[in-house]
Amino acid sequence: MESRSLSTITPLLKAVEWRGDHVQLLDQTLLPQRRVYRRIHDLEEMVEAIRNLRVRGAPLIAVAAAYALALEAHKWEKVPLQEAKEKLLKGIRRLASARPTAVNLFHFLSKAEETVRKARSPEQLSQTLLRMAQDLEEAEENRCQRIGEMGAALVPSGARILTICNTGVLATPGIGTALGVIYRAHQEGKVARVYALETRPLLQGARLTAFELQAHGVPVTLIPDSAAGFLLQRGEVDLVVVGADRIAANGDTANKIGTYTLAVLANRAGVPFYVAAPSSTFDLSLPSGKMIPIEERGEEEVIRVRECPVAPEGVEVWNPAFDITPGELVSAFITEHGIISPPFSKERFQQGGIR
Repeated sequence: MESRSLSTITPLLKAVEWRGDHVQLLDQTLLPQRRVYRRIHDLEEMVEAIRNLRVRGAPLIAVAAAYALALEAHKWEKVPLQEAKEKLLKGIRRLASARPTAVNLFHFLSKAEETVRKARSPEQLSQTLLRMAQDLEEAEENRCQRIGEMGAALVPSGARILTICNTGVLATPGIGTALGVIYRAHQEGKVARVYALETRPLLQGARLTAFELQAHGVPVTLIPDSAAGFLLQRGEVDLVVVGADRIAANGDTANKIGTYTLAVLANRAGVPFYVAAPSSTFDLSLPSGKMIPIEERGEEEVIRVRECPVAPEGVEVWNPAFDITPGELVSAFITEHGIISPPFSKERFQQGGIR
C-alpha cells in the first residue's frame, strides 16, 4: 500500500454516528457474523448499550454518552430551566453508572455537569451539549491520527506486532489507538504480521480485531490468549502495543484483562511493551493503579460462549473485565502529543502534554 496520511483513510466501519434525532450504533455484540445498526433515541437506551457492550472502547464510550446527553437535552428544551437541569444531572449520573473503569467517560461527564449547572436556558443548554459532543468526536478522531503517526515511528521494518482486545475503528471515533499505530505502520510498509489475542471471555480480539484488521488488509493471525508466552519465547514478536482505559500518575495502566500477563511475558522476553492512548485516558488525580476501580462482570460471560455452555452450571465464577499493568513494565506511552518514556510521574506526564 502506498504511504499516505491517515486523514485520507475512510474506515470501513462507523461504530457511532449522530443522525440528528437519534444515534446510529453498530451493535458490536453481534459481530462479525451480523452487522446490525441500532437506533438510539434516548439516554436510557444508551446506558443499556454501554453496559451490555453494544458500544465499547474508552474513547468511543465517551462520544456515545455525549450524544446521548445531547438527545436528553433536546427532550427537555421546553420545560423550566431548573427542571431541565435536574433531568440532565440525573442523566449524567445514569451514564456514569454504566461502566466504572474507563476514565474518558468521566472526563466528559464532569465537563457536562459544569455546563448544565451554569446554563441560562434549556434551549442554549441543548445546543451547547450537542456542540460539545461533536467537538469531542472530532478531537478523538484527531488524537487517533496523531497517535498513529507518533507510534509508527517506533515500529521497525518487517515488524511482527502482538496486541490484545480491540483498539481500532470499533473502539474509537477515528482510526484507533493501538490499532491506529498498526494501521499507520502498515501504510508505511513496516508490518509483516499482527498477532491478535482472542481476548477471553468476550473474544473482542477474535470477533472484532481480527475482523477489523482483515477488512483493512492488514496481515493478521489470531492466537489463543494462552499462546502469547510461547510466541514471545520463540522470538516471533518484535513489539507489543495495547490500548488503555485509565492511566494513573505513576504509569499504572488499566486495560483489558490479560494485559498485565502480556506485559510480564514481554518483559521476560525483552520485547518492548507500548501503551497507545489519548490524553483523555490519563487520570493524573490517581497516584497509582491501586485506586482505579475495576469493573467485574457477570458469570454468564464466562460459563457460556454466546448461547453455548462451556462450564458446569453452578460453578463459581470471577470475571474482572480489566487488570492493572504496573508502570515499570511499560516501555513508553504513545499519545497524541508524542512518546513519553519512563520514569513515569505526574510531572513527567504533564511535561509530555497531559493535563
